[in-house]
Amino acid sequence: MSIDKTKYDALVVGGGIAGQEAALSLADMDYKVLLVEKDLSIGGKMIHLSKVFPTLDCAACITTPKMSETARHPNINLLLNTNILEIEKDNGIFSIALTIRPKYVKEDLCTGCQLCEWVCPVIVDDGFNNNMVGRKAISIAFNLANPKVAAIDMNHCIKCKKCEIACVPKAIDYSMQPQNISIETKTVIISTGFNLFKPENKPQYGYGKYPNVIDAMQMDRLIAPTRPYNSVVRPGDGKIPDKIAYVLCTGSRDTSIENAIGCSVDCANNPICSQICCMYSIKQAQLLMGALPLADITIYYMDIRAFGKGYEEFYQQAKGMGVSFIKGKIAKITQKDHNSGDLILRYEDVTTGTLKEAKHDLVVLSVGVLPNNEIAKVFTNQKLELDDQRFIKQVDELLSPSLTSIEGVFVAGTAAGPKDIPDSILSAGSAASEAASYINNI
Repeated sequence: MSIDKTKYDALVVGGGIAGQEAALSLADMDYKVLLVEKDLSIGGKMIHLSKVFPTLDCAACITTPKMSETARHPNINLLLNTNILEIEKDNGIFSIALTIRPKYVKEDLCTGCQLCEWVCPVIVDDGFNNNMVGRKAISIAFNLANPKVAAIDMNHCIKCKKCEIACVPKAIDYSMQPQNISIETKTVIISTGFNLFKPENKPQYGYGKYPNVIDAMQMDRLIAPTRPYNSVVRPGDGKIPDKIAYVLCTGSRDTSIENAIGCSVDCANNPICSQICCMYSIKQAQLLMGALPLADITIYYMDIRAFGKGYEEFYQQAKGMGVSFIKGKIAKITQKDHNSGDLILRYEDVTTGTLKEAKHDLVVLSVGVLPNNEIAKVFTNQKLELDDQRFIKQVDELLSPSLTSIEGVFVAGTAAGPKDIPDSILSAGSAASEAASYINNI
């Protein structure tokens, strides 16, 4: 990938829904924007989703037009598969050092025909589908990727050169090297999104040990229109599940995981509510009621947070559809036996104060939101402060929520804390407005 400019009005870090919205808002005001994304395509986490709550609109139908508009806007330059190494502010201008990782495919020649995928003999885990299915060692990131360009996973490539032979436009280039570049910009918008709690850090829930314990992102892929299977099946044996359980607040409102095996500082002691887990679980439950009309779905919760417009009605609608809600905290999940793959949930029923057990054949862990704050480490001569929960600190949360501790650096979306999609988009608009004002005043 090449870059034809070195000076921009704004750098947007992160190509999710908030980053795209911020970039488009500035670009429509005729500012020159560089959008940097670490993955092979823009889209962020939203492009992985099935539908959005509470309207149950198709997530991809909302996201793909936004991706297309971002990729084709004349005032936006995209750098994908790129890492930011350093950001230094001097005399009001930000100097940015970046590394563009090679795809080993020439973007200007690749037509997205996927002939290279068909001939590649190496199958690896498909990260887009949460490793539930495989993909080829050379592949396009996902069907709706933008730009639709193949890339080679050199960690698994055996260099058989079958893809090179099959590629008609001769786009394969094994000799490509990382490209280090420097750019200057007047302002920076951080929209790096969030991380999800890794459920293996709650070993009592059996994630990674019992195949029929999955997390919510895996379930969202199972019910998405672009799902990896023809139907919703449980991973252990491909059986269509009859009794599905949701365990809310997995990794949220929890200070008991400080010493969990393999737990990093960003997954330890997360006392806050992640805001979105209740609603995305209810969304999935409603979609499952349509996909599997005979299935029994139970949601185990501590409290239901229905904070947005129409959210309480969405919750009541799920109850009316037959979704069971049990106020109780799950203590432990075990497998009944190896042959059946069914799971036993041991929990305290808060309403009666008694310990109970329930059998389910599929358990979904509703994992919480964690900060994605690695970008703070690349600022060299000024400190980008984090708040008490390790998200990017909003120095004036009520009046100017996009302001950070560095003048000229603004934050958008869930980089500043848990938010739903509408609030992330509003946050991005706020950041773009503040950035435009800042540019005009320097």
